[in-house]
Amino acid sequence: MHTADPTASAPSTVAAPGAPLLPRPRTAARPRFPLVATDLDGTLLRADLTVSPRTRAALALVRTAGARHLVVTGRPAASCREFLVAMGYRGLAVCGQGAQLYDASADRLLVSASLDRELARSVVERTEEALGAGPLELAVVTAAPENRFLVTARFADRTRPEWGLVERAQLWAAPIEKVLMRHRTVEDGLVAAAAERAGAGEVAVTHSEKGMIEVLPAGTDKAVGLQLAADRMGFTPAETIAFGDMPNDIPLLGWAGYGVAMGNAHPDLLAMADEVAPSHEEDGVAVVLERLFTHA
Repeated sequence: MHTADPTASAPSTVAAPGAPLLPRPRTAARPRFPLVATDLDGTLLRADLTVSPRTRAALALVRTAGARHLVVTGRPAASCREFLVAMGYRGLAVCGQGAQLYDASADRLLVSASLDRELARSVVERTEEALGAGPLELAVVTAAPENRFLVTARFADRTRPEWGLVERAQLWAAPIEKVLMRHRTVEDGLVAAAAERAGAGEVAVTHSEKGMIEVLPAGTDKAVGLQLAADRMGFTPAETIAFGDMPNDIPLLGWAGYGVAMGNAHPDLLAMADEVAPSHEEDGVAVVLERLFTHA
């Protein structure tokens, strides 16, 4: 939770996790955050991976008010490029859970971190040994700029055409940026905890979506990427409002001066958010932005 600036109007009445939004008291000065940081999947994007007309209009309000929208996503740049183009997005984006800083205007990666393959393979093996419940289903994102998504046969119920289906040994054939692991019978939190212990501080572990745990280079998270972007853009945490839905967004909301969890968010994120918005299917980001930026 964040302590509000006593000289500024509060952006909203803080709602308890799962509670409906309360009307914001009218004040002479309407609060405005110069930087609006949003996750993509489960937050800005609906389940069909589109940005609704209402959310597009709310983002236009942000721009009209002179504020900036910054995407902070777990997707690598190569995977989120199409969504950014469809939104007409310009400028910096934080991708790959904070491992990449991407200039969407120039279609160019400015920063990209890689994960040592031998270390990654060792973490996977130690995680499986600790769980004692059979092999993990695995995928990797190869190094930039290609950022190919390579998966083992049972990683997902349906393999998308753009994915590369490979044998397990082939996952480690080329430089990678992260490993994704899932287990069909073991609860996500147990898999994440086992991977944390196996990594012993040599890697970063995060829970990005249901049924998926990510292993990343040590020191990688969304707060690190957001700090890098904000420094370049000239913004501070106190000037930032952030939106997310999963545990990998905990650093994002923790860095920002005001953190909003979506109504569909993971309980761990709901517990630390300053506000709970409606779900991504109910245009929760737009609901909050309309309140903050209409007539700003």
